[in-house]
Amino acid sequence: MLNLMNSIRTPQDVISDIKENNVKWIRLQFCNVWGTLHQFSVPSMEVDTDSFSKGFSLDGSSISGFQEVDNSDMYMIPDPDTFTILPKYFDQDHQNKDQQFSTKSASMFVKLYQGNHGKRFPRDSRYVAEKADNIAKDAGFDAICAAEVEFWIFDKMRLDISAGSAVSPYVIHSRETASSNLDRFEETIPNKGGYYIAPPNDHLSNFRDEVAETLMGFGIRVSAQHHEVGAAGQCEVILKYGSALSSSDEIMIAHKTIREIAAKRGMVASFIPKPFENDNRSAQHMNHSLWQTKNGQKINAFFDPEDKYAELSQTGYYYVGGILEHAKSLCFITNPSENSYKGLVPGFEAPVYIAWSTGNRSSAIRIPAHRRNMNKLKRVEFRVPDPSSNIYLANTAILLAGLDGIKKKIQPPSPVDKIIYNLSEMERRALGISKLPSSLDAAREELRADNEYLQGAMDTAMLDAMFETKNTKELFPVVSS
Repeated sequence: MLNLMNSIRTPQDVISDIKENNVKWIRLQFCNVWGTLHQFSVPSMEVDTDSFSKGFSLDGSSISGFQEVDNSDMYMIPDPDTFTILPKYFDQDHQNKDQQFSTKSASMFVKLYQGNHGKRFPRDSRYVAEKADNIAKDAGFDAICAAEVEFWIFDKMRLDISAGSAVSPYVIHSRETASSNLDRFEETIPNKGGYYIAPPNDHLSNFRDEVAETLMGFGIRVSAQHHEVGAAGQCEVILKYGSALSSSDEIMIAHKTIREIAAKRGMVASFIPKPFENDNRSAQHMNHSLWQTKNGQKINAFFDPEDKYAELSQTGYYYVGGILEHAKSLCFITNPSENSYKGLVPGFEAPVYIAWSTGNRSSAIRIPAHRRNMNKLKRVEFRVPDPSSNIYLANTAILLAGLDGIKKKIQPPSPVDKIIYNLSEMERRALGISKLPSSLDAAREELRADNEYLQGAMDTAMLDAMFETKNTKELFPVVSS
């Protein structure tokens, strides 16, 4: 079971768990600079206490964005706090059910090191998030992060550039849409009609139950799950909070679990932001707060009951100011695919403009205010990110942008409590509202020009890798609209 939030697990604890549970294989996991998960399997008998100091070898030249072929030796050290015993259906070939081999396995994330001198690898996404947590601590805060994980579950998904839509080169079938389920039309969902829809129109309630209960079995806390706005199987699972590193680990595990359960059921899980032109995108809203210890008690540094507008403290205002200040450059990290910018368009609850508010879902930042006195729940919700991002880098970049706002005392502009899409260009200009980048190329140039706030965690080596390599999650070209 995962141990991401509390006490420290030792290598000996892991070895004991392996023996007690008769685990045969250990899956060692890390991601490349774009957040694509990689896995290396070793027999459990090869894991001993030395494994947690000497590690296992890795050819860094074979991982996109890592090392050149002339300097490729690396090694990886398992992180015992992330030890997780996996269900038997994980890592199976579900298309060949009659040829399955059943075994018992467990996973651990790893820390990546460079060969020879043995220093931490600067392009290790987990190391980047770890450094971000430490930067927050040095500033006197504990960073608390949480994500709203949105995704699509399709019955079939086939690449067909000639028949694809203006935003995605796929032909998609979902029993929740009328075009795929004419025999049971009354149990389908219209475009943009899926939010909190109940069964039998919601065909995926049981699927999400299985996902949530599997995650909770891993030790990951789930606060809720529901059908999202999108008609064709759009779902959301909301995870509870953790540090930048631990919450990112949990999101990676959630993505893997969603894919595995979908494959087991003969379905397809997709984290493409915008597969349909006339329906909402999948986002990955990031919720952040900073906590401090005062008089022996943890307090939410973002909460101030005296603030009449949002019960937001001055620290919280500065955090908002920092994110808005760097919003354009953040996009290349939080929305790193061509398809991302098919989703950042007016009319689908996606932010297009750089503004903030409380209940306004057309703004880039929302300060949730469902009721007064939300002490423990007072947070800053950045609504721009989507699930094509590397979650470690997204959490890091948002956190560092907010901390930069605190450091420089960047006061945000006045909140905008209007539907920003409906404002004229003149009205937006009068309110000081600018626009997010409209393409991946534009976002890349914004980050080239504005990245100093990332230094100390996401250094030049990581940024260069992102600028110089292709996003490995974007497997196929996106049809232009």
